[in-house]
Amino acid sequence: MSRLSFAALAVAAAAACAIPALAQQTPPPKADESAAAKQVQRQQTQPLNNAPFWSEVRSGEPGYTTVQGRETGVLVQSRGETWREVRVPIATIGGAIIGLALLALFGYYSWRGSIGLHDRPTGRLIRRFSTADRIAHWTMGISFAILGLTGLVLTFGKHILLPVIGYTLFAWLANFSKNLHNFVGPIFSVALPIFIVMFIRDNLPRAYDVKWIAKFGGMLDKKGGHVASGRFNAGEKALFWGLVIVISITLVVTGYILNFPNFGQTRSTMQTANVIHMVFGLLGVAMACFHIYLGTVGMRGAYQAMRTGYVDETWAKEHHEYWYEDVKAGRSRQKYADDVPAETRSQVLGVIQHS
Repeated sequence: MSRLSFAALAVAAAAACAIPALAQQTPPPKADESAAAKQVQRQQTQPLNNAPFWSEVRSGEPGYTTVQGRETGVLVQSRGETWREVRVPIATIGGAIIGLALLALFGYYSWRGSIGLHDRPTGRLIRRFSTADRIAHWTMGISFAILGLTGLVLTFGKHILLPVIGYTLFAWLANFSKNLHNFVGPIFSVALPIFIVMFIRDNLPRAYDVKWIAKFGGMLDKKGGHVASGRFNAGEKALFWGLVIVISITLVVTGYILNFPNFGQTRSTMQTANVIHMVFGLLGVAMACFHIYLGTVGMRGAYQAMRTGYVDETWAKEHHEYWYEDVKAGRSRQKYADDVPAETRSQVLGVIQHS
């Protein structure tokens, strides 16, 4: 009896140990089986309520698909809804900044008018910009303007233009703007580094820029107080480093991410790039407004300088005195020009006058 009792106890102990082990080896229900079970249960208690199904879809967990690629197994990405909602306040704030910039420029022009010269032009011209300088500037500038305008159509057109011009015309305009934006972007990306290389030397900070900043270049003095500067003043340098270097390079990088999805980036990456592209694009348009203003109606002779390449020496002395002194002393790469065509000379001198 003792031997039989010992054997029975051994068998019982072995069975007790085997049961937990077998329980641990039993595979847990799969996620899709669990979700399916929840869906069946929900249909019994609340017919037509597909909440468990859509919760699984929106979880971001990849399902099964024969299509190869990143995120192809994800049917719905919930982060996309957040991206759609974030765009609205960004566009509103950016539009307000651009509107305030335009109002400020209009008010400034009403108060100050176009900035002219104190002394009469001498008629002796300096070649301020070479042909290569002007080609680089206009290629980058025109492509930026096209990108800015088409970007504004795509950002605000649905809310501003659509109620005015209707669905048919707006659909054509939006599609045209999108295609033009996508094709001009690479042109801008090529022109940008060329422009940077050509102009970065004269846009490096100098000690005398501090004085220009302190007096804001005399632009807040209605009498036109003169503040000496180099070939480019501190305001132009700020635009170069802020608009050209920081903003434009960021726009190029994010633009390539959005323009060429075949790089393998995920939807999340493209959404982030889109938000950054919108923020920097709106800021870039606002900053460009100041450059365009001073390069056209805001300062006499500025547009003709970039169009023809020449400025009168009086203009050079009053707006960029240190650079003018370097030209006079032969220390500058820019020189006096004596063989300027009569038509070009007329264009340069016709817009600057004693004021």
